[in-house]
Amino acid sequence: MDTLKRRFLAALTGLALCAGSACWAQAEKPVRIGFSIAKTGIFANAAPSQLNSYELWKDTVNAAGGLEIGGKGKRQIEFVMYDDQSNPGQAARIYEKLITQDKVDLLLAPWGTPTHAAVAPVLERFKFPMIGNSAASTKLRDLKPGYIWFVTAAFPDRVAKELAVMLKSNGVKSVALLTNVLPYSKELKNFLEPALKEQQINVVVNVEYPPDIKDMTVQLSQVKQAHPDAILSLSYPGDSPLYARQAKELGLDAKFQFLMVGPGMDFFPKLLGSSVNGVVTMGHWAPSLNARSMDFYRAYSKKFNENPDYLDSAEAYVSCEILQQAVAKAGLDKAALHDAISTGTFDTIFGAIKFTGVENQSTKTGFLQLQNGVPQLVWPRSVAGNAQFQPKVGW
Repeated sequence: MDTLKRRFLAALTGLALCAGSACWAQAEKPVRIGFSIAKTGIFANAAPSQLNSYELWKDTVNAAGGLEIGGKGKRQIEFVMYDDQSNPGQAARIYEKLITQDKVDLLLAPWGTPTHAAVAPVLERFKFPMIGNSAASTKLRDLKPGYIWFVTAAFPDRVAKELAVMLKSNGVKSVALLTNVLPYSKELKNFLEPALKEQQINVVVNVEYPPDIKDMTVQLSQVKQAHPDAILSLSYPGDSPLYARQAKELGLDAKFQFLMVGPGMDFFPKLLGSSVNGVVTMGHWAPSLNARSMDFYRAYSKKFNENPDYLDSAEAYVSCEILQQAVAKAGLDKAALHDAISTGTFDTIFGAIKFTGVENQSTKTGFLQLQNGVPQLVWPRSVAGNAQFQPKVGW
């Protein structure tokens, strides 16, 4: 009897000690965060900048003890990741698997607007919140109450309006418009045409091309014959270098040359050298914005031995910062997390962010220019600091 009593008391003592500490089994399990990434396919050149930011965030949080879960203590982060092959349909299937089979606790976003658009209905169906980053579409504003939010300031209508104003302010009267036929670039084109007209800027060349284009000689020859003040190439990391090489070969001399996505990535000036100085691109972040931004820039550069992409790397990291702060407040309950993201104000490398619907309207839409091989925030002037737009002079 004494032996049974001692065992019973020992068991009770063990339970009491466990209840009074962080040894409860669930707390010891890592927080499993799932996502797909474009390791292969047409978006593969862009995906590393996003994945690197995810890895940096995970390692930083884990080194500090883990992710704070609604005031109940910290847990380490573990990623569950699949290659979506740059295929939006495949991404949708992966996210359903992450939710229903892998039963992850949280989600991070895939790369690109088409993939986000494919995943959004899955999030809606399972009421699973996710903060998007490398994507924006005016159509996604209609997701109400919505289980996806966008940290970017690069919504197509906002980019179009701001770019047209920037062009006008720099004396541009005519443009050539080259458009990759992927969804985001097409949507941007649809808003850009009336925005240019409103600023009394003439479109003298207006051509589209496929995402897997290998030769732009025909399109760029048309541009050269028209001799516009500005060239706007609504391009991606795969075709932006092609434009730069062939524009140099043909001697395109417009003083304003815009490439939508690519020049803000570290590989771009390394690959193409000083010839791409003066190229303008989308971007609303720079390390000089605030101390938090500089910390991110230095940590990323040290970890990966390259600079972060000023667009996608920054947006990916911001989405992680917001998720971290929302989980610290609301925990892992999906409804509580949805409310925390929808109503909260978050401290990020972009500055303070509060969502209006699914959109970050706190961050100003901006543009970067490569100057001496470094992307500089040159627009809007209110956040550009000492950097100013400089007309492109040769290649």
